[in-house]
Amino acid sequence: MIYIYLISSVLISVLFVSISQPKKKFIQLLLSFSGAYLLSMTISHLLPETFGMLDSEHQHGASETVNSKLIGAFILLGILIQLVLESFSKGAEHGHVHIHDSKKQFPWLLFASLCLHAFSEGIPLGYDNNQSFLWAIVIHKIPVGIVLTSFFIKHEYDLRKVAFFMTAFALMSPLGSLLASQIHFFQHYQNYITAIIIGIFLHISTVILFESSENHKFSYPKFIAILLGMGIALL
Repeated sequence: MIYIYLISSVLISVLFVSISQPKKKFIQLLLSFSGAYLLSMTISHLLPETFGMLDSEHQHGASETVNSKLIGAFILLGILIQLVLESFSKGAEHGHVHIHDSKKQFPWLLFASLCLHAFSEGIPLGYDNNQSFLWAIVIHKIPVGIVLTSFFIKHEYDLRKVAFFMTAFALMSPLGSLLASQIHFFQHYQNYITAIIIGIFLHISTVILFESSENHKFSYPKFIAILLGMGIALL
C-alpha cells in the first residue's frame, strides 16, 4: 500500500493539472501546508527516533557523545547535499522552477536531481511503516508534481519525455523504500542515513515556509495553512 500511495500522489498532481489550471495562490497554500506538515513530522518523529536509537546503542557500550555529534554532522551534510541538488533542480522541490533556455532542451539535470531527491524521501519508509510520515511524503509530492506538470505544459516539452520523467519521478520514492527494506547497508547505517534525510527535509520544509509569502508579508491564509499542517502532524 505504501507504494500505491506514493505513486498515486504524483498521478493525482498530473491529473489535477490536466483537468484544471490551478491558481498560484492555491499552490502556495498547499505548499505551506505540506511544508509545515513535513517539518513537524521531521522534528516530532524522525529526530526523536534517530536520537532514541542512540540511547539504545549507549546501553550496549557505544559512546553516546561521539554518536550524537556524528548524527549532527550528518544532518548538516544532508542540508549541504540538498543545496547542491537545488542548483540542478532549480528549486522544484519547494514549488518553483527557474529555467531560462531558449533552445527548449529537456532539463535532464533537473530530472536527475529530483529523482535522487524522491529516492531519498522513500528510504525512511523502508524501515519505518509510520503512516503519518508516509502522508507527509505524499502531501509534499502533490504540489511538487503540480508545479512540474504545469512547467512542462507551459514550455511545451516533448510529451514522451514528460511522460517518462513523471513516471520515473513517481517510482523513485517506492524504489527507495523497497531497497531500504531489502538491502542490509541501509539498515546497518540507518541512523546516519536518516540523519542525512532529516537535513534534506529540514532545508526543504523551511525554504517552503519562507518562500511561499510574497515580499515576506504576513498572510493569514498562509498562517492558517501552516497551523493546520503542524496541528495535523502533531495529532
